[in-house]
Amino acid sequence: MSQLILRNFALHVLLAPDEEEQVLTLMHCKSFKKRELLVTPGETERHIYFVEEGCLRMYHTDTDGQEHNLCFYTENWWACDNVSFFKKKPATHTIQALEDSELCCFTLTDLENLFNSVPKLERFFRILIQNGFDMYQRRVTSNLSLTSEQRYLEFRRHYPGLEQRINQKHIASYLGITAAFLSMMRKEKDL
Repeated sequence: MSQLILRNFALHVLLAPDEEEQVLTLMHCKSFKKRELLVTPGETERHIYFVEEGCLRMYHTDTDGQEHNLCFYTENWWACDNVSFFKKKPATHTIQALEDSELCCFTLTDLENLFNSVPKLERFFRILIQNGFDMYQRRVTSNLSLTSEQRYLEFRRHYPGLEQRINQKHIASYLGITAAFLSMMRKEKDL
């Protein structure tokens, strides 16, 4: 289970064997069943998760009870409500397992200890946050300026193969359209 997360760190930093051992010592592994909630609004996010296997979604529920998917996290992705986790504030979003999932995680205390003992990891997480912010800005811009079809094609490029793994209603929610409209659009365009 540890090799995928070590390869993920290697995307941005090179860890020595003793540093890898420190990471693995502080890492916790958790299993979540399909539909299980990892964090809900009002709770303080206690972990940052790395997806070894499975799929998660982050969503916001509006005052009418409508769910709006913000992001999906599949294998080799990191997931958490960043503001809640790093600032120790109540979460404003829900994170849910869409499939049975195997996750690696760190508490904020463990992560800060790793930052002190393995300073390279601070660089890794800075890059991770920068990339996440870039993705967030592109998503907002696409929601404001692209057609539904263009947003769907962008979804497929960003999450290859995910549409075969998750319910169509979750994709439609992410795109800001109804599941019926998504189905019609896919049939019309043979997407």
